[in-house]
This record gives sequence, C-alpha cells and structure tokens, in this order.
Amino acid sequence: MISTETQAAFLSEDFLLKNQYARILYHEYAKDLPIIDYHNHLPPAEIAKNRIFENTSQIWLAGDHYKWRAMRTLGISEEFITGKAFDKDKFMKWAETVPYTLRNPLYHWTHLELKRYFGIDEVLNADNGHKIYAQTSELLTQPDFSAPSLLRKMKVEVVCTTDDPTDTLEHHTDFHQQNTGIQMFPAFRPDKSFAVENTENYLAYLNKLSAASGIFIESYDELLEALSNRIDFFHDRGCRLSDHGLEHLYFNDANEFYIENIFNDLLEGQSISNAEIRFYKFYTLRELCKMYHAKGWVQQFHLGALRNTNTRGLATLGPDTGFDSIGDFDQARPMAQFLNELDSSDQLAKTVLYNLNPRDNEVLASMIGNFNDGSVKGKIQFGSGWWYLDQKDGMEKQINSLSNIGLISCFIGMLTDSRSFLSFPRHEYFRRILCNLFGEDVASGQLPWDEKWLGKIIQDICYYNAKSYFDLSPKNFKI
Repeated sequence: MISTETQAAFLSEDFLLKNQYARILYHEYAKDLPIIDYHNHLPPAEIAKNRIFENTSQIWLAGDHYKWRAMRTLGISEEFITGKAFDKDKFMKWAETVPYTLRNPLYHWTHLELKRYFGIDEVLNADNGHKIYAQTSELLTQPDFSAPSLLRKMKVEVVCTTDDPTDTLEHHTDFHQQNTGIQMFPAFRPDKSFAVENTENYLAYLNKLSAASGIFIESYDELLEALSNRIDFFHDRGCRLSDHGLEHLYFNDANEFYIENIFNDLLEGQSISNAEIRFYKFYTLRELCKMYHAKGWVQQFHLGALRNTNTRGLATLGPDTGFDSIGDFDQARPMAQFLNELDSSDQLAKTVLYNLNPRDNEVLASMIGNFNDGSVKGKIQFGSGWWYLDQKDGMEKQINSLSNIGLISCFIGMLTDSRSFLSFPRHEYFRRILCNLFGEDVASGQLPWDEKWLGKIIQDICYYNAKSYFDLSPKNFKI
C-alpha cells in the first residue's frame, strides 16, 4: 500500500512540473501572465450582455461536444446529453461519467475548472455530484460569476470570437463601449462564401450577404465587392484576424475553368462538378487572402477535420454535435502551392496553420520555414495543438516538432478554441506542459540553466509573442 507521505497529490501546485527548473519557470515566469485568447467560439452576446448562468449544466455541458462524445461512449442516453432531461439530471450523468474519463484530457480539464473557478478540490463522481452541482450553481448566480467576470478571473485580456461576414457585430460594439478592461474582437470566418457544395444553401447565403453588405450580388465581381465591404466593416470594429475551417488548402492554376461561368451556373440553380467546386474554393479563398494582406490581418487555416461523418446524428442534432473526426487528407503539396501563389506577388499575410492529424506535424513545422521572409518575426506560424490534439501528448508533440524544425521561441502559444466560459484553464495546462519540457531539457543537460533567458522565452511564448503578432487594440475601433 502506498503511504500518504509518498502518494503524489492530484492537481497540486506543481501539477505536471517534474523538476525544480520547470517549477521555477512556471511559478516565476508563466503563471501570472494575462491571456490573449485569439481563437474561440464564445457567443459575443453573452459577454456583452453580462450573462448570468442559471446552473452549472448550462455553462459546462451545453455545446460541449467533448463531454457529449464521452457520455455517449459510456452508454448514456441522448436524453441526458442534448435531450430534454432536466439540467440537474444531465449534470449527474456527467458526474457519473467523469471517473471513467481517466487519462482523457477531460479528466484534467474538469478538475482544473472546478478548482480554478469554484475552489473545489474534490474529484467529481456520482457520490458528490449533487453537492457539487448545488455549490457551483449557487456561485454562478452571483454577479461576479457572470460571463465577463469569469474571463476576468482567469486574467483574460483579449478574446477573439469567430464571426460570419453577415454578422452585425452589434455585441462587439456594445461591449467595446462598456470599457470593462477586457477586449473582445471579431474574427472573420467566411467559409460559407465559398461553400458551393449545395447550390440551394449557397444562393440563400448570397442573399444574406447581399443584405448585410448592401450590394446586390448578381456577378462574381459583386461577390468579391460584397466580401470586401464586409472586411472593411469588420476592420472598423477592431477585427485583425480571419479564420477558415478546411479539409485542406486548394490550388488550381489551370485555365480550364472561368470563375464567372461557374458563378452564373450557381445563380441559375445548377449543380457544379467536383473539379469546379475545388476551383471555386481556391479562387475565392485566394482573393480573400489578398484582401487580408492589404488590411494587415492575420489569416488562420484550421486543416484536416473530417466532418459530419454520422448522417443519422447529423440529421437528428445538426452539425458540431460530436460527429467529426481526424481526416487523412493530403496537405503538403496544395498547401505549398497555395501559399506560394500568394507569396509570389508578395501578398501572403501573416499566417497560422493548424493541423488535426498528428502525422502532419513535421509537414507544417517545415512548411512555415518556406515562407518566413524576414519581414515579421514568426510571420508564418505552426499553430498550437488543435481539437483532438489539444491535450498533453498532442501539445508536447507539436512543441517538439516546432522546436526540432523551426524556432519555438517565436511561437505565439495557446488558444482555447472553445465554446465554454470555463475552458480558460487550458492556458494553464499548456503553460505547465511547456515549462516542464524546458525544465526537463535543463535537468538532462540539453539546455543551460540561464533562468532569466529561459524565463523570457517562456513569457514570450505564453503571452508577448501573441501580443506583438496580433494588432489587437481598442484604438482599432472606428465607430
């Protein structure tokens, strides 16, 4: 039997920090830095309207497909996941699930969130679920647990939401005028502007884009004009980032297609071929990227998700409900060709590349070096472990690949990519993992113990590189 003296405490202050060097780097240099969360899916309205959550299920389980997948795997009925069961009953099913998530990042995330937001050190399970639900739900009804207050608890300085070109951004404007000390900026997500797989849906979207831009879209040039109009609109409301969710980047330099002809076929309600779809995506994305470059924006590409694989689940619950997985798409050649297409005319904006398949780590780590041109520190970035790679092993592998092939010192660090206001301890998780990797290198003699310099590098990765890389400032609002 292991004695209490030798048993390691779960989630102690030195969680994940295996030696004295790691502990110094984390506690003295990383721990207290503010957070710049430059990519997430938080609802802007809930921040601007200072939302108070009625109970823990609403803030913790609603919209969290990570938890939903775990509960389904355990055999829990959909009634208690996305169904009509009472919120408390849903929470209790999650409490029953947590002990079975051992070695999944959900286990760490769950207990970090309970500890950091609510001061709860207990391990959540079916026995204490009722008590923890009551305790956390009571706290959530207090004003200092509102949506922006929860951000403030985690020292969040900036959040960048993910917004469609047709969005009014009224909540960003409202929150900016509140002058709370937290900055919320939009990020331009125009995927629907080239999602031509379904002609009927695309035409409906063009109508929305016409209404938002005030430009009646009857030609491809007018589509680009409308998108440019919306980029201007976003820019005046502080936006300095775009984001795209793609299976892979596209490239087609052949002269076999004419973009205006494809657009006219779409307007007439005709279906277009797969080759025409790929060309349309390439051409439109290329033109958008030129606009980003002209504005001085950062462009982000999230690559490699195989989405909506379960047609029954999709039909019942819709997209983004837990039926997406890692894809095995070819990335390297079309990525190189697309980036080169922009770089050849010196119109390649600052770019962040994220992969979902870990086999592509070295591909991206080497690709970024092809297009770093000395104009900006870390102009092309290999983004942090994303989605299924947003866990200890995934983050370590991403950090090691970037370290081996590029310069980890120029890395812009972590983001949440989350829909939950309780997800910000993921920055702590990342910082602990990062400091431990550096600390282990010192302990093994692979790095010298130059505390001040290593501390500076850690702080740059956790905060200062992102602060410099993204031009995110309240002065950017022109309203």
